[in-house]
Amino acid sequence: MRTPAIDDVDSHPWQVLPVGTRYPPDTVLPYHRHRRAQLLYGSTGVMLVETQEGSWTVPTHQAVLIPAGTDHLVRFLDVTTWSLYIEPTSVPWWPDRCTVITVTPLLRELLRSADSFELAESMSSHQHHVFALALLELQRASAVPLEVPLPRDPALRQACTDYLEHPSLRLSNRDWAQQMRMSERSLDRAFRTQIGMSPAAWRTRARVLVSLRLLSTHSITHVSERLGYSSPAAFSAAFSREIGRAPSTFQ
Repeated sequence: MRTPAIDDVDSHPWQVLPVGTRYPPDTVLPYHRHRRAQLLYGSTGVMLVETQEGSWTVPTHQAVLIPAGTDHLVRFLDVTTWSLYIEPTSVPWWPDRCTVITVTPLLRELLRSADSFELAESMSSHQHHVFALALLELQRASAVPLEVPLPRDPALRQACTDYLEHPSLRLSNRDWAQQMRMSERSLDRAFRTQIGMSPAAWRTRARVLVSLRLLSTHSITHVSERLGYSSPAAFSAAFSREIGRAPSTFQ
């Protein structure tokens, strides 16, 4: 992996620090936090970001804005990152929870340029303007709803994280209730209380987010079959209802 790591340069006087890293397939960074706000962008591959609040799937051409001081776990599925670490006082508009955004072609090229910068005591005029324009692009970026909430109850959370690893249309509320030794009514009440949605609605959203990991390398037909949908049309309809965009826009 490329050095320096953010911990090695966090005290550097630049308000914005570019740090790029190449991660081998299925690398997991356990829960950690940064003093600075982080723009985490994968120029290749798919990233999975988890906090105590939820799980975010970040495919290529999207990025996630991570607030300063937020504990988070990241799983990299063959990813090269072009990250920016930003002094919180420089971005008072930064979201207070993780947010996935679409990276425009202009922002992508700015991140590519910043990734080539060598840290020095002073910043050149060119570097200053690249960072300034990148922050303007970030401030106007469009958010994409690529999050699924996670309950705080340990048993419910474990069931949800297991489902994100192995989603199945065949799994029902009855199956989950039996697994967790509670009634279906109690299961439904616990989900609605902790994350504001029913277990069935949660599983539907989870399947859609899992599909984002597959769409960059597989056809819509293959993805729909793998997730157990009756047809590509049924999968596309479920995807569009959840995300507001067709699955083809993520390929």
